[in-house]
Amino acid sequence: SRQRSGSRGNALLLIGPPDAGKTAILSQLVYGQALQTHTSLQTNSSLVNLSPQKSIRVVDVPGHPRIRDQFREHLDDAKAIAFVVDASTVSRNGAVVAEHLHNILHALSSLPPSQATPSLIILAHKYDLLNTGNQANTASDVLAVNRVKSVLERELQKRRASQKGGVGVEGLGGEDEKSDMGSLDCAGPSGGSFKFSDWEGGEISFGGTSAKATQASDDLEKSGDDGLVSLREWLDTII
Repeated sequence: SRQRSGSRGNALLLIGPPDAGKTAILSQLVYGQALQTHTSLQTNSSLVNLSPQKSIRVVDVPGHPRIRDQFREHLDDAKAIAFVVDASTVSRNGAVVAEHLHNILHALSSLPPSQATPSLIILAHKYDLLNTGNQANTASDVLAVNRVKSVLERELQKRRASQKGGVGVEGLGGEDEKSDMGSLDCAGPSGGSFKFSDWEGGEISFGGTSAKATQASDDLEKSGDDGLVSLREWLDTII
Protein backbone atom coordinates (compact mmCIF):
# COMPACT_ATOMS: atom_id res chain seq x y z
CA SER A 1 0.00 0.00 0.00
CA ARG A 2 0.98 3.62 -0.37
CA GLN A 3 3.18 5.48 2.06
CA ARG A 4 1.17 8.18 3.81
CA SER A 5 3.85 9.96 5.80
CA GLY A 6 5.91 12.99 4.95
CA SER A 7 3.25 14.88 3.00
CA ARG A 8 4.56 18.33 2.17
CA GLY A 9 1.21 20.08 2.51
CA ASN A 10 -0.36 21.59 5.59
CA ALA A 11 -4.06 21.55 4.74
CA LEU A 12 -7.01 19.51 5.93
CA LEU A 13 -9.59 19.14 3.17
CA LEU A 14 -13.20 18.76 4.34
CA ILE A 15 -14.93 16.85 1.55
CA GLY A 16 -18.35 15.22 1.30
CA PRO A 17 -21.89 15.49 -0.04
CA PRO A 18 -23.99 18.66 0.39
CA ASP A 19 -25.55 19.10 3.85
CA ALA A 20 -23.17 16.59 5.44
CA GLY A 21 -22.03 19.26 7.90
CA LYS A 22 -18.62 20.27 6.54
CA THR A 23 -19.06 24.01 7.05
CA ALA A 24 -20.35 23.47 10.60
CA ILE A 25 -17.19 21.49 11.37
CA LEU A 26 -15.07 24.33 9.96
CA SER A 27 -16.85 26.95 12.10
CA GLN A 28 -16.57 24.70 15.17
CA LEU A 29 -12.81 24.43 14.62
CA VAL A 30 -12.34 28.15 13.90
CA TYR A 31 -14.83 29.84 16.26
CA GLY A 32 -15.36 27.17 18.90
CA GLN A 33 -19.02 26.88 18.02
CA ALA A 34 -21.03 25.55 15.09
CA LEU A 35 -22.74 28.53 13.49
CA GLN A 36 -25.92 28.21 11.45
CA THR A 37 -24.81 27.45 7.89
CA HIS A 38 -26.27 27.05 4.43
CA THR A 39 -25.16 24.95 1.48
CA SER A 40 -21.76 26.21 0.34
CA LEU A 41 -21.18 27.00 -3.32
CA GLN A 42 -17.62 28.20 -2.90
CA THR A 43 -14.54 26.94 -1.10
CA ASN A 44 -13.95 28.32 2.39
CA SER A 45 -10.64 28.12 4.20
CA SER A 46 -9.27 29.20 7.57
CA LEU A 47 -6.15 28.64 9.63
CA VAL A 48 -6.92 26.61 12.76
CA ASN A 49 -4.65 26.40 15.80
CA LEU A 50 -4.87 22.87 17.15
CA SER A 51 -2.40 23.61 19.96
CA PRO A 52 0.23 26.26 20.70
CA GLN A 53 2.67 24.30 18.53
CA LYS A 54 0.36 22.96 15.81
CA SER A 55 -1.79 24.68 13.22
CA ILE A 56 -3.40 23.57 9.99
CA ARG A 57 -5.26 25.27 7.16
CA VAL A 58 -8.75 23.80 6.90
CA VAL A 59 -10.34 23.91 3.43
CA ASP A 60 -14.09 23.33 3.18
CA VAL A 61 -14.78 22.07 -0.36
CA PRO A 62 -18.42 22.36 -1.56
CA GLY A 63 -20.19 19.06 -2.09
CA HIS A 64 -22.44 20.11 -4.97
CA PRO A 65 -21.97 17.56 -7.79
CA ARG A 66 -21.01 20.23 -10.33
CA ILE A 67 -18.19 21.71 -8.27
CA ARG A 68 -17.17 18.96 -5.83
CA ASP A 69 -14.14 18.01 -7.97
CA GLN A 70 -12.53 21.29 -6.88
CA PHE A 71 -10.85 19.21 -4.19
CA ARG A 72 -8.34 18.08 -6.85
CA GLU A 73 -6.98 21.64 -7.00
CA HIS A 74 -5.98 21.36 -3.32
CA LEU A 75 -4.45 17.86 -3.31
CA ASP A 76 -0.88 19.16 -3.63
CA ASP A 77 -1.35 21.11 -0.38
CA ALA A 78 -3.26 18.41 1.48
CA LYS A 79 -1.80 16.84 4.59
CA ALA A 80 -5.11 15.16 5.39
CA ILE A 81 -8.60 14.61 4.02
CA ALA A 82 -11.76 14.25 6.09
CA PHE A 83 -14.67 12.79 4.11
CA VAL A 84 -17.78 13.92 6.00
CA VAL A 85 -20.91 11.75 5.94
CA ASP A 86 -24.28 12.55 7.55
CA ALA A 87 -24.71 9.36 9.59
CA SER A 88 -28.41 10.08 10.13
CA THR A 89 -29.25 9.91 6.41
CA VAL A 90 -26.60 7.58 4.93
CA SER A 91 -28.96 4.59 4.99
CA ARG A 92 -31.18 6.43 2.48
CA ASN A 93 -28.58 8.01 0.19
CA GLY A 94 -25.68 5.57 0.53
CA ALA A 95 -25.27 5.05 -3.22
CA VAL A 96 -24.77 8.78 -3.85
CA VAL A 97 -22.34 9.12 -0.94
CA ALA A 98 -20.38 6.07 -2.13
CA GLU A 99 -20.06 7.52 -5.63
CA HIS A 100 -18.58 10.71 -4.17
CA LEU A 101 -16.19 8.72 -1.97
CA HIS A 102 -15.18 6.56 -4.94
CA ASN A 103 -14.03 9.72 -6.73
CA ILE A 104 -11.84 10.56 -3.74
CA LEU A 105 -10.35 7.06 -3.51
CA HIS A 106 -9.65 7.08 -7.23
CA ALA A 107 -7.92 10.47 -7.02
CA LEU A 108 -5.71 9.24 -4.16
CA SER A 109 -4.88 5.99 -5.97
CA SER A 110 -3.93 7.98 -9.07
CA LEU A 111 -1.38 10.24 -7.39
CA PRO A 112 2.16 9.77 -8.73
CA PRO A 113 4.47 7.66 -6.52
CA SER A 114 6.62 10.72 -5.88
CA GLN A 115 3.72 12.50 -4.16
CA ALA A 116 2.92 11.55 -0.56
CA THR A 117 -0.71 10.53 -0.20
CA PRO A 118 -2.77 12.60 2.27
CA SER A 119 -4.06 10.73 5.31
CA LEU A 120 -7.78 9.94 5.07
CA ILE A 121 -10.47 9.79 7.73
CA ILE A 122 -14.17 9.17 7.15
CA LEU A 123 -16.26 11.10 9.67
CA ALA A 124 -19.64 9.69 10.69
CA HIS A 125 -21.06 13.14 11.38
CA LYS A 126 -24.25 14.22 13.20
CA TYR A 127 -24.18 11.16 15.43
CA ASP A 128 -26.39 13.12 17.86
CA LEU A 129 -29.24 12.88 15.31
CA LEU A 130 -28.96 9.10 14.99
CA ASN A 131 -31.99 7.00 15.84
CA THR A 132 -30.38 4.39 18.08
CA GLY A 133 -33.49 2.19 18.31
CA ASN A 134 -32.85 -0.93 20.38
CA GLN A 135 -29.12 -0.14 20.60
CA ALA A 136 -29.53 2.71 23.07
CA ASN A 137 -26.83 1.28 25.34
CA THR A 138 -24.16 1.68 22.66
CA ALA A 139 -22.45 5.07 22.31
CA SER A 140 -23.98 7.13 19.50
CA ASP A 141 -20.62 7.86 17.88
CA VAL A 142 -19.80 4.13 17.74
CA LEU A 143 -23.19 3.34 16.20
CA ALA A 144 -22.69 6.14 13.66
CA VAL A 145 -19.28 4.84 12.60
CA ASN A 146 -20.58 1.28 12.29
CA ARG A 147 -23.54 2.39 10.19
CA VAL A 148 -21.50 4.59 7.85
CA LYS A 149 -18.83 1.94 7.41
CA SER A 150 -21.28 -0.89 6.65
CA VAL A 151 -23.42 1.15 4.23
CA LEU A 152 -20.43 2.49 2.29
CA GLU A 153 -18.67 -0.88 2.14
CA ARG A 154 -21.83 -2.42 0.74
CA GLU A 155 -22.31 0.34 -1.86
CA LEU A 156 -18.65 0.36 -2.91
CA GLN A 157 -18.79 -3.41 -3.30
CA LYS A 158 -21.75 -2.95 -5.67
CA ARG A 159 -19.74 -0.45 -7.70
CA ARG A 160 -16.71 -2.73 -7.81
CA ALA A 161 -18.79 -5.75 -8.85
CA SER A 162 -20.53 -3.74 -11.57
CA GLN A 163 -17.22 -2.57 -13.02
CA LYS A 164 -15.60 -5.98 -12.97
CA GLY A 165 -18.68 -7.41 -14.62
CA GLY A 166 -18.39 -4.87 -17.40
CA VAL A 167 -21.58 -3.11 -16.35
CA GLY A 168 -21.49 0.68 -16.39
CA VAL A 169 -21.78 2.46 -13.07
CA GLU A 170 -23.66 5.72 -12.91
CA GLY A 171 -21.29 8.65 -12.66
CA LEU A 172 -18.36 6.77 -14.20
CA GLY A 173 -18.33 6.52 -17.91
CA GLY A 174 -16.58 5.52 -21.05
CA GLU A 175 -12.87 6.15 -21.05
CA ASP A 176 -12.58 6.41 -17.28
CA GLU A 177 -14.18 3.03 -16.65
CA LYS A 178 -11.01 0.96 -16.89
CA SER A 179 -8.80 3.21 -14.78
CA ASP A 180 -11.45 3.60 -12.09
CA MET A 181 -11.59 -0.15 -11.51
CA GLY A 182 -8.20 -0.16 -9.81
CA SER A 183 -9.17 2.34 -7.12
CA LEU A 184 -11.33 -0.20 -5.26
CA ASP A 185 -8.84 -3.08 -5.17
CA CYS A 186 -8.48 -4.82 -1.83
CA ALA A 187 -5.95 -7.16 -0.30
CA GLY A 188 -7.17 -10.61 0.64
CA PRO A 189 -8.94 -13.29 -1.37
CA SER A 190 -10.11 -12.26 -4.83
CA GLY A 191 -13.85 -12.13 -5.06
CA GLY A 192 -14.14 -11.07 -1.43
CA SER A 193 -16.29 -8.15 -0.35
CA PHE A 194 -14.93 -4.60 -0.32
CA LYS A 195 -13.52 -3.76 3.11
CA PHE A 196 -11.98 -0.43 4.05
CA SER A 197 -9.44 -2.28 6.20
CA ASP A 198 -8.21 -4.17 3.12
CA TRP A 199 -8.15 -1.25 0.66
CA GLU A 200 -4.84 -1.29 -1.20
CA GLY A 201 -4.70 2.49 -1.50
CA GLY A 202 -3.68 2.88 2.14
CA GLU A 203 -5.05 3.15 5.64
CA ILE A 204 -8.48 4.70 6.18
CA SER A 205 -9.45 5.92 9.65
CA PHE A 206 -12.97 6.46 11.03
CA GLY A 207 -14.40 8.79 13.65
CA GLY A 208 -17.77 9.90 14.97
CA THR A 209 -18.39 13.65 15.16
CA SER A 210 -21.13 16.14 15.97
CA ALA A 211 -21.39 19.90 15.67
CA LYS A 212 -24.68 21.29 16.91
CA ALA A 213 -25.44 24.89 16.00
CA THR A 214 -27.41 25.31 19.23
CA GLN A 215 -24.49 24.28 21.41
CA ALA A 216 -23.73 27.11 23.81
CA SER A 217 -20.13 27.83 24.68
CA ASP A 218 -20.82 27.61 28.42
CA ASP A 219 -22.27 24.12 27.96
CA LEU A 220 -19.14 23.24 26.03
CA GLU A 221 -16.91 24.40 28.87
CA LYS A 222 -18.82 22.19 31.30
CA SER A 223 -18.62 19.07 29.17
CA GLY A 224 -15.24 19.70 27.53
CA ASP A 225 -16.55 17.99 24.38
CA ASP A 226 -17.23 20.00 21.24
CA GLY A 227 -18.24 16.90 19.27
CA LEU A 228 -14.99 16.86 17.31
CA VAL A 229 -12.79 14.95 19.75
CA SER A 230 -12.16 12.04 17.37
CA LEU A 231 -11.13 14.43 14.58
CA ARG A 232 -8.82 16.43 16.85
CA GLU A 233 -7.18 13.29 18.23
CA TRP A 234 -6.64 11.94 14.71
CA LEU A 235 -5.14 15.22 13.51
CA ASP A 236 -2.80 15.20 16.51
CA THR A 237 -1.35 11.87 15.36
CA ILE A 238 -0.54 13.02 11.83
CA ILE A 239 0.61 16.62 12.24
